[in-house]
Amino acid sequence: MRYLALLLVILTFPAIADVQSKVVKYQDEETALTGYLYWDDAIKSPRPGILVIHEWWGLNDYARKRASLLAELGYVAFAADMYGTDKVTESPGQAEEWMREVTADVEGWRSRAALGLRQLQVSGLVDGDHLAAIGYCFGGASVLQMAYANANLKGVVSFHGALPAAPEEARGNIKPSILVLHGHADTFIAPEVVANFREKLDEAGADWEMNTYGGAVHGFTNPNAAKHGISNLRYDAKADKRSWARMQAFFAELFSD
Repeated sequence: MRYLALLLVILTFPAIADVQSKVVKYQDEETALTGYLYWDDAIKSPRPGILVIHEWWGLNDYARKRASLLAELGYVAFAADMYGTDKVTESPGQAEEWMREVTADVEGWRSRAALGLRQLQVSGLVDGDHLAAIGYCFGGASVLQMAYANANLKGVVSFHGALPAAPEEARGNIKPSILVLHGHADTFIAPEVVANFREKLDEAGADWEMNTYGGAVHGFTNPNAAKHGISNLRYDAKADKRSWARMQAFFAELFSD
């Protein structure tokens, strides 16, 4: 009943939300990181928390905007930094270099994402038993890695993310529910990669769902996706609206207890 009441509050709060934000400095050994915490200070009780992981461009305004929108919905959201303070770019080459630096070591990749989750957990605003994570593109793959590592999350949502397959050691050990929101026309993700991804989730015994949007390509949630001049990056308003709604329904289910 407690979370049913909270969900009713969340559903009615957007019209009167007063979102606050705070810069959060943290460290991954020698790497300085800067994230952003968002919350509605009209809600006084602990509430579910959502980790947000950015696209391969770095922690830019888009990722922060998504975190702010989650706060408007009544959640506490933390936009994590996966590259390092001020590492934001418009260059695909630079973005790929930073992404590869992080993803080359899977354990290090998961550990850095977990550090972002830790900032949410210690914020003093969340119910630590009701946490989830969302990610975009590179961030989508990052939250999947968190699920494979069995992070303390109720669920994860990947928006137009890369689709790393669940490893053998994850078999029977993936507790977070997984929601994948994918563009059917995304040429970055080959059909055989999608098929293998789904097969490995089944073999792992994961609780998963994949929604595929016809005609949508990579970056379909980002209104500025096409500005980079990459043919497979384009905004799709319908897919954006539908995927955001599906995420909200997913969270309502996860946090209903």
